[in-house]
Amino acid sequence: MSKNNADTKAPEQNRDHVQALGRGLEVLKLFGRERRPLSVTEVATLSGITRTAARRLVLTLEYMGYLSYDGTAYAVRPAVLEIGDAYVLSSGLPVVVHPYLERLAEETQETVSLTVLHRDKIFYVDRVQADRVLTVEIVVGTSLPAYAVATGRVLLADRSDADIDKYLATVDARSFTKATTIDAAELRAKILAAREQGWSLADEELTEGIRSIAVPVRDADGHAIAALNVSAQASRVSLERMRGSIFLALQRAAAQISKDIAAV
Repeated sequence: MSKNNADTKAPEQNRDHVQALGRGLEVLKLFGRERRPLSVTEVATLSGITRTAARRLVLTLEYMGYLSYDGTAYAVRPAVLEIGDAYVLSSGLPVVVHPYLERLAEETQETVSLTVLHRDKIFYVDRVQADRVLTVEIVVGTSLPAYAVATGRVLLADRSDADIDKYLATVDARSFTKATTIDAAELRAKILAAREQGWSLADEELTEGIRSIAVPVRDADGHAIAALNVSAQASRVSLERMRGSIFLALQRAAAQISKDIAAV
């Protein structure tokens, strides 16, 4: 599958697009992807911009409090959390859903998450961790490719057939484990199955030893606006339990959340 560059090129072709702002935000996302401090030279190389432009951007971000400099490299400061908080506080979705996540985590004794779909990725907007530790590092704000996770498939399933085909034709799919599905036809079948059955299960496709199941959360018009997910150790939780008691608990919680959202 070929990588889709349309989303990155389109804004720069728009006369109302502020290129410097766009590049600054891309630099911030770069730190998230690399998960380490970066020098100006590394920022320039990884971003595909000149060193002069990279220096101006990181100095501006440092001045605004989003980056700090230790004499060698730049690192992200906690102030960037304010950007994520803007979504959480304005959408109201996590406020409505969080009590249900807590109850669901207590009922299943597993880790429960709320995710949304943006472009070709799912983003974690709330998460309640079970006492049992999962061998995967996911926190609020983490993004993952939609094709590789259960939440991504149930949200992609809400798109039209034409949009699904476009997504599959352009997504840059790669394997995370030997179980990851990257074939376009197989992915399409799994997405359509999620639409038909109302849930999706990913069995060790993102991380070996971890399986998860997800259901959509719908608004008053019936559109899937988020996905509710339970993740567990494959060695401890069987596929039968995932499709049985855990799915039923997820389904009940999602139905009640959807009612609450519709009433707001």
